[in-house]
This record gives sequence, structure tokens and C-alpha cells, in this order.
Amino acid sequence: MTQNTDIASDLLPAIVREFLAAHVVRDADTASSFLTEDAVIVDQDETFRGKEKVHAFLRDAGSEFEYTTEQIGARRVDDDHWVVTVRLEGTFPGGVAELDYRFTLRDGLIADLVVANHMA
Repeated sequence: MTQNTDIASDLLPAIVREFLAAHVVRDADTASSFLTEDAVIVDQDETFRGKEKVHAFLRDAGSEFEYTTEQIGARRVDDDHWVVTVRLEGTFPGGVAELDYRFTLRDGLIADLVVANHMA
């Protein structure tokens, strides 16, 4: 059954919380450890496949900018699908962005992650 309701961040699966904590501090090695070997990340319509390319993306994404990250929402779609909404503020063009991180879990790890503009 689908449950599209906002939840407290501590109710997110540990793997999602731990990935986001590592990602926010730009620790690509730790963030990558929460991904399947065949993980796929799609960020603003650019696709990264496999652990090596995904790791490079996590290491390099946004590295030319300074920004802060704040989680502003989270919801459970079903047991394997979770969405976390974050607000970025920083030196990138536009200065503010709200993004949805759409996670797909498999076997206790993150198999897919789609990062896209937040749809209110």
C-alpha cells in the first residue's frame, strides 16, 4: 500500500539517513558504501551507472560551489521507495534550490537515486 505522507527524518530507513549524512559532508567513500554494485544515480537528467561512476559523481558533484543543505521533508512511497526533500543555499547559480532525492532500495542498499527539482 502506498503511503505518501510526510514523516520525521528519524523514521527514514537507516541506509537513507546514513547516505544523506555522508553526502552532506561530501564523504563520497562512505556514501558509496551504501549503494549496490550496479547502482544508478540520475541527477538533473544526467545518468551515472555502476559503483565507479557513481562514486566519481558523489565525489565531484557541486564541488565548485559552497552551499548548505537542510532536509525539509521526507515521505515513504512504499517499503522500497522513499523521497527526501532538501533545500540547498549557496554560491551556485540561483543561490537556492529545493531538490527531491528519490531512493529505491534493494537488499538493504540503495539501488537507484533520482535527484530532481522538488515538485510541490
